Amino acid sequence: MIIQGNIVDIQNRRIFKGEVEVENGKIKEIRESNHSVGSYILPGFVDAHIHIESSMLVPSEFAKIAVTHGTVATVSDPHEIANVLGVKGVDFMIENGKKVPLKFNFGAPSCVPATSFESAGAIINSDDIELMMENPDIKYLAEMMNYPGILFDDEEVLAKIKYARNNNKPIDGHAPGLRGDDITKYISAGISTDHECFTYEEALEKLQKGMKVIIREGSAAKNFEALIDLLPQHFENMMFCSDDKHPDDLLEGHINQLCERAVAKGLDVFKVLQAACVNPVKHYKLDVGLLQKGDDADFIVIKDLEKFNVLKTYINGELVAENRKTFVKSVDFEVLNNFDTDKKKVSDFEFYSAADKIRVIEALDGELVTNEIEVDSLIKDGNLVSSIENDVLKMTVVNRYKNAEPSIAFIKNFGLKEGAIASSVGHDSHNIIAVGVSDEMICKAVNLLIENKGGVCAVSVSEEKIVSLPVAGIMSDKSAVEIGKSYAELDKIAKQMGSKLRAPYMTLSFMALLVIPSLKLSDKGLFDGNTFKFTSLEVK
Repeated sequence: MIIQGNIVDIQNRRIFKGEVEVENGKIKEIRESNHSVGSYILPGFVDAHIHIESSMLVPSEFAKIAVTHGTVATVSDPHEIANVLGVKGVDFMIENGKKVPLKFNFGAPSCVPATSFESAGAIINSDDIELMMENPDIKYLAEMMNYPGILFDDEEVLAKIKYARNNNKPIDGHAPGLRGDDITKYISAGISTDHECFTYEEALEKLQKGMKVIIREGSAAKNFEALIDLLPQHFENMMFCSDDKHPDDLLEGHINQLCERAVAKGLDVFKVLQAACVNPVKHYKLDVGLLQKGDDADFIVIKDLEKFNVLKTYINGELVAENRKTFVKSVDFEVLNNFDTDKKKVSDFEFYSAADKIRVIEALDGELVTNEIEVDSLIKDGNLVSSIENDVLKMTVVNRYKNAEPSIAFIKNFGLKEGAIASSVGHDSHNIIAVGVSDEMICKAVNLLIENKGGVCAVSVSEEKIVSLPVAGIMSDKSAVEIGKSYAELDKIAKQMGSKLRAPYMTLSFMALLVIPSLKLSDKGLFDGNTFKFTSLEVK
């Protein structure tokens, strides 16, 4: 097979008319040749950090869409399913991913559970990590979110890092806002990347101290604009990732969109493509071709170097997508789940108090970080209730692994004027998380998820809609087109009920993410991410 076009030689910073000869899945030869083909041939895109589960798709269904956008590989942290099902969940992701051509590169989740302040469905300890690091299917130690464990020399945390280093596998970081001596110690432990930078200054310090910074642009957390100006000078040590990509967004595009945006800002196309294609392969030592003789034939054909419209995607010499049409086929798989809680009563969501003021989570659109604010409480018959007028709504996290009393908090900026929304995608432990205008609506939404053993839903007095997620309560058994359409409809309903957030369900899912400051809610209570301690809803 011979493919002609303008060959983009990223590493030698040149473009020339030529042809790529492919034989037995490998690039046999690349040579210059005169022809009239105007398209461009370049290495495929690599998402340098993603939780496939957050697309609500199993890997094989994710692949069907990702390849249409020129993605040939991902660096994937199966942290989400691991928190639900442990090592069994990681094995599911690896085996399902092997059934399709896209090159998934899974890591060993380093923080399961993410903290001791929440209830997860499983534990992965250092003994498990030792075994996983010896598995050739495990490519790296996934994001070390427990940075306090490193700073305070926690033996279990350091043991996990040691096993990764013993096997010469990279260690991913997760340290939002960590600066100064603390980030120096964190890096010295062997942490090589961070995708959590949300300011230019923070990312610059981490780059200067030897870290590789991954620019994240996902469905909820969007740091592209804050960090992209670092790329011209630091392109050799930067990559692109989506981290969390909801299905409707994945249907629209992937890493190709970030290349388009970067080039539109006037950035050198070779530097952009080095971050998008080359750096992840080299950093993580991936078995992914870089359009060189002898490499795996993993490359894409695009119309131009401005819009990055993908015409064809090849993986191991196989044409897997053409003109937004995928040739990746669906595969059969076993549906695993872990939902074991009974339906709740309205009274379970009441919180009796006489406090004049309460601590409230302030959600920030497009950010995982939150603020802590204090507001006047609204009390009816002794029960703290939502203040729709002031957009301070009651929220809950319900343990889905056993029967337990729901935890209660309040949140600002969701904007709902009616009903409630809920999700069993609740980072990191994936308990049920819901926000609503009344205890009745919250209870209705929570019970709908329990009945379906997982999903995302919206309810009002007159209607209810759910996107079921039967696989571990976080992924669908349907195709991306089906789930993407259903999710988009659900997103629309949430906005019709008043939400002004760009991605209300994605934002909701992160309101239980305790390792991101400042105020979050776990199934065990309101949590201060700055002090790493529980705090009181009531302001004394």
